Amino acid sequence: MARRFLRACRHTGKLFSDPLPPERGQSGQTGCARHENWLYWAISARGPTAQPMEQRFTSNPVANVYKAARPDYPDALVDDVVSYAGLKPNDAILEVGCSTGEATKRFAARGYSILAIDPRSEMIGAARESLANFAKVKLIEMAFEAWRAKRGAFRLVIAAQSWHWLSPEMRFAKAAEVLWPDGSLAVFGHVPVGLPAPLLEQFKQIYLRHTGHWGPPPEAGYLPNGPFKGWFDASGLFGPVDHESYPWKWHHTASSYVDVLRTRPYHRMLAAAKLEQLLDDIAKAIDSFGGAFDADYETHLYMARRLDRDRVLRTLN
Repeated sequence: MARRFLRACRHTGKLFSDPLPPERGQSGQTGCARHENWLYWAISARGPTAQPMEQRFTSNPVANVYKAARPDYPDALVDDVVSYAGLKPNDAILEVGCSTGEATKRFAARGYSILAIDPRSEMIGAARESLANFAKVKLIEMAFEAWRAKRGAFRLVIAAQSWHWLSPEMRFAKAAEVLWPDGSLAVFGHVPVGLPAPLLEQFKQIYLRHTGHWGPPPEAGYLPNGPFKGWFDASGLFGPVDHESYPWKWHHTASSYVDVLRTRPYHRMLAAAKLEQLLDDIAKAIDSFGGAFDADYETHLYMARRLDRDRVLRTLN
């Protein structure tokens, strides 16, 4: 299937579907010896850089499940982003693709003013509930591509598990446009990197049986050998990329793991009956393994500072 993306009209803000060429510096290669025990579950073998942007607008009745099931972000990551960006108490942050507000809350707790954008009404609604106690957080239901940006308004732009959904031709240019001359862009996401081998083999057979596919999840693109650093470099709008990694473990029961899978876009693209059959078999496999397991995860962070304003403006114009 041809890759398609959503393009936003600069004059009207209207979104429309349009095929675009692959982004320069993009790589479909994932995997390395260090991560050979990945949890391979992808519905599609196309890889993380070939997911159509329309998936982020898929009808999403699982916002509350998402809020309860998705993991938090490490304190050390927030510390590193704040330090790298040199944030001061009155500095403003733009968050692109805030979802239900997991990352938003971590930065809001530090007292920063945050403008958070997401195109999904269900997610914005859940985020409003989660962030009700943070008066300095403003939420906007809109696609980043259609949002009318104010140049130089933010010291920091963050994107948690969302950057790969954005229009390749617009994301870096628009981030650079809204940043201060020395502002920073921080992109980060969680990656499942291992689980017990017997359970891994059962999952493989389940996915092959129900979907016919078995490969790395789209989240694997956040690993160091994925496309993110190349995307930064190819944009020509940001300086050297600083990469950090934060390993952690996540304890799952059958029910908690199934809830996590329900939040994955590549699962929600399945027909309802097929999805329920797949999740039921996953739950049975976990029950047969003792009812619970520990999965190894890593959160990967990519940061870079915007290059000089004159160069950015020449690129935009």
